[in-house]
Amino acid sequence: MAIDAVQRPQYARSVRRARVRRRLSVTAWLMLAPFITVFVVSVIAPLLYALAISVYQNRIVGGTVFVGLENYLRALTDPLLGEGVIRVLLFIAVQVPIMLSISLTAALALDSGRMAGSRTVRLGLFLPYAVPSVVAALMWGYIFGGQFGLVGQIWGAVGAAPPDLLGNALMLPSIGNIVTWSMVGYNMLIFYAALRAVPTEIYEASAIDGAGEWRRAWSIKLPALRPAMLLALVFSIIGSLQLFNEPSILQALRPSVITTNYTPNLYAYSLSFLGGQINYAAAIAILMGLVTVIAAVFVQVVSARARRQTR
Repeated sequence: MAIDAVQRPQYARSVRRARVRRRLSVTAWLMLAPFITVFVVSVIAPLLYALAISVYQNRIVGGTVFVGLENYLRALTDPLLGEGVIRVLLFIAVQVPIMLSISLTAALALDSGRMAGSRTVRLGLFLPYAVPSVVAALMWGYIFGGQFGLVGQIWGAVGAAPPDLLGNALMLPSIGNIVTWSMVGYNMLIFYAALRAVPTEIYEASAIDGAGEWRRAWSIKLPALRPAMLLALVFSIIGSLQLFNEPSILQALRPSVITTNYTPNLYAYSLSFLGGQINYAAAIAILMGLVTVIAAVFVQVVSARARRQTR
């Protein structure tokens, strides 16, 4: 189709725009290429490999055979896996609210501007997050020791029998203490950053209206923190479902208390590296990944519905 003199400049501009868009698209993909490469190699490829081996079984007679969903059906009816899942759900129900409440209280106290040495307190609360979880578990394992640890020495100094913090009854609270100690500062920083993003004009208007610190915290700060609290809640649930480092370290101190199925991740690790059941362990890992995704989506949907109802 011929282009007349009036249409020619417009056609030239559209061609130049198309070239610029194509050049920008190529540049964007080149900049994303390193991330995409690492993501595919470290996330997508292991996930596909786990999915592939989870539908096989390695049998003494017959070797590796395709079994379809048999490993998944076995996992859904496995009482050992069920015990670990229930234990982790109990851990989430108790530890996560306590940890987020402490983090929220610390963030509100720091943001109020009435705390002396707030920078030192902020750094002190965040410092445990910099300690690797393995080191933290070793340190607290020593502290909790009734015969050789700090708790045993303190109770021994007063002539009393120390509580068995690594026993059956108190092992899960002790693990919760380690996780809370490590993660309070991290969540506190999320809340504190969200509070610092609140426009100062709102605080000035509330001060003119005579609102005190408690009133500002309840009516301004807590509503502003809802997205940050949702983020911290999702991260905490995901981290709790993946509980592994602390029980695996404390297992060396109390193998009779922390069994190989104490948490789902520890169970999958034991099946894979100690029991040689790689295919079944892969099926458990895939199921726990699905549970984690469902839990995260459920929390977000419930939170979004609550926000719509309050508007």
